[in-house]
Amino acid sequence: MDVYDITIVGAGPAGMFAAFYAGMRNAKTKIIDTLPKLGGQLTTLYPEKYIYDIPGFPKIKADELAQNLEKQLTMFNHRYCLEEEVVKLNYQDDLIEIVTNQRTHYSKAVILALGNGSFQPRRLRVEQAEKFENNGIDYFISDLMKYAGKKVVIAGGGDSAVDWALMLEPIAKEVSIVHRRDKFRAHEHSIQQLKNSSVQILTPYIIRGVKGEQSLDTLHLQVAKSDETADLAVDYLIVNYGFSTNLDLKEWQINSSRQGIPVNSDMKSSRDGVYCCGDITLYDGKVDLIATGFGEAPTAVNNALHYIDPKNRTQPMHSSSLFQ
Repeated sequence: MDVYDITIVGAGPAGMFAAFYAGMRNAKTKIIDTLPKLGGQLTTLYPEKYIYDIPGFPKIKADELAQNLEKQLTMFNHRYCLEEEVVKLNYQDDLIEIVTNQRTHYSKAVILALGNGSFQPRRLRVEQAEKFENNGIDYFISDLMKYAGKKVVIAGGGDSAVDWALMLEPIAKEVSIVHRRDKFRAHEHSIQQLKNSSVQILTPYIIRGVKGEQSLDTLHLQVAKSDETADLAVDYLIVNYGFSTNLDLKEWQINSSRQGIPVNSDMKSSRDGVYCCGDITLYDGKVDLIATGFGEAPTAVNNALHYIDPKNRTQPMHSSSLFQ
């Protein structure tokens, strides 16, 4: 039986930083994640998207942030178990059994960095939309230059939709954004940038149909609460309607809800030895930012190690002291 000090379930930014910090504390650490590579949503959903709320970076692409976090982890010889889905947790004596779809892992403590659970994009619900998926209709963007010189339409009204429109403006031939309401849900600064850009803003419009021979070439639009319609020529439609998530923790024997896992100020869940960090955590005043998860990760690690051995300090030395 190979027993680890800390096993981190989830390899998004919070989980990766928790693993780094566990290495700083000389903890034998393992990371488990369902995805084929580290990074979570950063690398899977929006690798080319800029992130603006990481301290010390005016802006940084999601994939670059994930790469930096992975490079930071190379300081330690952690074990990675990717493309494994945790099914349940069992609690035996001083150990926690982490049962996946492939094997059983053993750990003295567990840190859950599950984000919002498994995720799928909310798809465009019109006739023939499925026919054009990856042939004119995209839900993920992995290469911005794919859209160079093309007519691109963004569907959606949140931060991601507005950010993609602004990022594609200097690359694509034309960029339009279609939203069913007059008001966008993005940050005020981003909305102001959008209004000052060359992006064509089509509100309040609803996509009612898609057409094309071999690939998508036309969108059929309708003005919301009106019979007025219009056709729009397009090479690519990027749908940004958000993502639906699945967070089923019934077999994990911890208090949870559809929104996440309630924790104490030390990031402890309802189960001894099980701590949380990142978007999965719930407490009063919580703000869902990557930066918040970065702050929760060391708290979870330090208290997990204190749980394993009460002699371990919850307030260790700073890294600047360790590397002098």
